[in-house]
Amino acid sequence: MGLKHNNVLHQNHFRKDWQTRVRTWFDQPGRKLRRRQARKIKAAALGVRPLSLLRPAVRAQTVRYNRKVREGRGFTLAEIKEAGISKKEARGVGIVVDHRRRNLSEEGKALNVERLKVYKARLIVFPRKAKKPKKGDSTGEELSAPTTRGHLPLPDPFVLEAPRKITEEEREFQAYRTLRNERAFARYEGRRKVREAKKAEEEANKKK
Repeated sequence: MGLKHNNVLHQNHFRKDWQTRVRTWFDQPGRKLRRRQARKIKAAALGVRPLSLLRPAVRAQTVRYNRKVREGRGFTLAEIKEAGISKKEARGVGIVVDHRRRNLSEEGKALNVERLKVYKARLIVFPRKAKKPKKGDSTGEELSAPTTRGHLPLPDPFVLEAPRKITEEEREFQAYRTLRNERAFARYEGRRKVREAKKAEEEANKKK
């Protein structure tokens, strides 16, 4: 863009020795290798443990998406209590607890309690000292059982129903008309009650 009029020239600094100030990243491949080696050493020190923490199965929000089941942030205090696990113990065996979450349905709560019980049945807790196992540690044949680090899958959101013949009653049922009638009944219920109360009051006055 050209300049116009008698303006001050821009203070462009073209004589800086930028080569001494530029930052390079030539050590990135070496850092990547060292990070990977550090992760392997840390995993070996921690021993056998699940690949990821256990989280609850929750429904997605809103009517549009609540048919989907996804992993939530953490289990509620009521869920871990019903499964027979303390809050402190849960954190030690890879179970995430969210004290802010609340159970809004008995079905969802039962689903997560069952998920906790399955996880607890499959869990093998290796004692820190083999000769002095603490309460909750696995002992005996459990320690020699084959282990897996696989993730506990989410439950199937749909319960499939076996195919069957449509009954005559189902064929004659008018779903749309029934919904419209119920909606109208609920809409005018207040007016109906007022009208019935007024009619009852008039009849009472006539008897007097």
